[in-house]
Amino acid sequence: MVTGLTAAALVAVGVLAYQAAATAPPERGGPRAGVSPAPGPARTPRNERHPDALPARSGTGERVVYSVSDDRVWLVGDGDRVRRTFRVTPSTVDPAPGTYAVTSRSNRVTGSDGVPIEHVVRFTSVDGVVIGFSAAVDGSTARPGRGVRTGGIRETRADGEAMWDFATIGQKVVVVR
Repeated sequence: MVTGLTAAALVAVGVLAYQAAATAPPERGGPRAGVSPAPGPARTPRNERHPDALPARSGTGERVVYSVSDDRVWLVGDGDRVRRTFRVTPSTVDPAPGTYAVTSRSNRVTGSDGVPIEHVVRFTSVDGVVIGFSAAVDGSTARPGRGVRTGGIRETRADGEAMWDFATIGQKVVVVR
């Protein structure tokens, strides 16, 4: 019984934390908490012979790398070894280039577009829109409708499961152009 009550309390706290983060007003007069601007040019240089190669200047150590302009993610393990890379469907609201950390996760919820999603890994918000990776339960990866402000970066279910296993709370997420 104690275990059940503890689990219910943890779920409630997680939901409340997510709602608070999603509705918090943007900070004024300075950089957003947890964000450090990425150095370098507007677009991170790529290996022309190997376009799926990990972008240069995308950080070091274990991390998730997300390229906004290439709509691609790299899961990078120890020794800067790419464990997995895959294409994603971007949301309508992009995170700024910089270094973030995974702040919350949900196994299954309904996305802001009304689609049931799983393996949600959140790492920032922009003007009240929470940004994170997720997979639609029905496997769809359609682009969000025009005029809809969403922060869900959609993955296939298999890629979403890999992200879920890799990106636990506190995991570094590097966003590059």
